[in-house]
Amino acid sequence: MAKPLFDIPAETLTKGPIGFIFAEDITGLSSSIRHHARLGFDNLYVLKRPDLELPDGCDELCETINIGDAFFSDVSPYINRLIELFPDRWVYYCFNAEYLHFPFCEKRSISDLTDFITEEKRDSVFTYTIDLYPGDLGKSKDGFSLEDAHFDGAGYYALQRYIDGEMQDRQLDVYGGLKWRFEEHLPYEKRRLNRIGLFKPQPGLVLEPTGYFNMPEYNTYSCPWHNNTTITICSFRTAKSLKTNPGSTYEIDSFIWSKSIKFRWNSQQLMDHGFMEPGQWF
Repeated sequence: MAKPLFDIPAETLTKGPIGFIFAEDITGLSSSIRHHARLGFDNLYVLKRPDLELPDGCDELCETINIGDAFFSDVSPYINRLIELFPDRWVYYCFNAEYLHFPFCEKRSISDLTDFITEEKRDSVFTYTIDLYPGDLGKSKDGFSLEDAHFDGAGYYALQRYIDGEMQDRQLDVYGGLKWRFEEHLPYEKRRLNRIGLFKPQPGLVLEPTGYFNMPEYNTYSCPWHNNTTITICSFRTAKSLKTNPGSTYEIDSFIWSKSIKFRWNSQQLMDHGFMEPGQWF
């Protein structure tokens, strides 16, 4: 029998959702940990290589899981391990330099959100991944700046999802942001903005390498009878990739264009631009 990727004893967990941050590098890791701790993730884990050290002051906010051959380009094996470990527990995942926002998150916790989603009889929350980028790449050569963060205010579109020519009910592929404007530097399968970043596992659930679950209802943006709450992960991951990859870094002098908007780091701005909605949650 193959050795599991990692183990987390259930008795070490407190109540509430379990958050996981995949640390590809150190950039933005400290702020990502602190941001999600502020949202109320009392069970917060960082998955990382053994040689990547946790930033100072973060060890009290999270636990670490060292994975010797960590390869986070495809996180499905790790997510599927979490599904095995935590059936019927809300699970959230993101990467370093990514920041979860949900409606009213300034005054409500992640447990408030998952309690409401549970009442709505939903097991997943549709998630928009919005590209963040610095306004001045001369000052932020790695594509990361919390103080100078911008996002695209236009240029997004959604396509109906099909599998083998069959339309998938209430499933969309969403595109836009840096992945759209600099698509020549990204493989097609990496250009989607949507993921299911928050979900409640059940037996038989599998995350496929495509980023979609094998149970169709988990991939939907809402139930059939009304709009549900959606959430946003604001992410520097694409900007970092474009500016650290030798194949693209010298071809990009600036991410700023006429539709760039300064990010104010609040949920209302994201709702105003249609990146998430409260649904029936007021």
